[in-house]
Amino acid sequence: MAQGTKDSTGTIASPSLPLDLVEEEILCRLPVKTLLQLRCICKSWKSLISDDPKFAKKHLRMSKILKQQQHLIVNVLYGNLFSFDYLLSDVFSNISNATVAHTQLNIPISNSIFSRNISEICSCDGILCLTLDDRRSAILCNPSLRKYSTLPPLEIHRKRDYDYQREVKPSLFSFGYDHVNDVYKVIAISCFKDKYEEVDVYTLGTNYWRSIQDFPYSRLSMYDPGVFVGGAVNWLASEEVSNSSDCHDIVSLDLEKESYQKISPPDLEKDGFWDLAMVRDCLCIFARSDFFDQNIGCYKFCLDVWIMKEYGIKESWTKLYHFPYLGYQYPYLKTVYISDDDQLLFSFDNNDQLKWAVYNSKNGNVKIPKIQHGNYWMHPEVYVESLISLPCSY
Repeated sequence: MAQGTKDSTGTIASPSLPLDLVEEEILCRLPVKTLLQLRCICKSWKSLISDDPKFAKKHLRMSKILKQQQHLIVNVLYGNLFSFDYLLSDVFSNISNATVAHTQLNIPISNSIFSRNISEICSCDGILCLTLDDRRSAILCNPSLRKYSTLPPLEIHRKRDYDYQREVKPSLFSFGYDHVNDVYKVIAISCFKDKYEEVDVYTLGTNYWRSIQDFPYSRLSMYDPGVFVGGAVNWLASEEVSNSSDCHDIVSLDLEKESYQKISPPDLEKDGFWDLAMVRDCLCIFARSDFFDQNIGCYKFCLDVWIMKEYGIKESWTKLYHFPYLGYQYPYLKTVYISDDDQLLFSFDNNDQLKWAVYNSKNGNVKIPKIQHGNYWMHPEVYVESLISLPCSY
């Protein structure tokens, strides 16, 4: 411990920490809400917290390492749309004894331009990409900073040949980070009658969309925004190889080169249900298998969790968990998050209401968190707190 020094009156002053140590090693570990309050302490702190991109990146790295500032964001539809934000640690720690509190987010969606609803959410580095339910527009949001940025509608980019009658499905928006060029990019995939999926890219800091090579597969889940892992956005896609069978693959778009590649999945049952995700910074597949149990007269299911330890290397696929039969009372299960202590947060359908449960893989217990406004939830997403700034709206 540093020794105190005597002032002019002979009083021993309390030891103090060097300012650079406070700024570089302590502030970067604090929650964003606390940092925003500390901006008023002095001009140097205000500049550091609000305007220094190096500090923002260091804070983001620490947030990912410490995993103390992770949040669960969901949309709730009660006539109008509300987005609620929950601290993820509260969801796991207050499973049965207390109600998990929330923060309401007021997302500025203008009725004159956009629909009021959000249909999909994906995230990268604390920034959310919100697909509006017309699926022709998107909003970027940093919920930690309460900052929002609207993107130009795609029809502005395609003003010469854009035709709603030509479009088969609305657009699918994805989001990720190009670490080589240090820029964030939004990917829009649109399916048309006269050709395969067209792909457009919006680079943050510009004010326009640009077209790149078309998506290489003819069939893509247009309700899956993709998963950003390994410097690429990854989607589950399929292609018909015969009249009776499809070929299932993972297709990735490298955000630096803006080129595609196929990633082979592990050898899984073709008739199962697959979801892509990111677990412990690795590409992950949640593989659910259903079977009919004649003894109880209903379907059972089990869940296998596979992670790709080395991105792009098929041989690195490893089964991380096997969750056995969880019970027929959890239909339409969707995995949301796996904690470091092997607890699984999943959603399920309960009489047309979306509910939540936490499964402990160590003892097999399933508990239902008491979460405020827990009915009619849609499109959950986990994000980490961040100081990453957003550009102005177009």
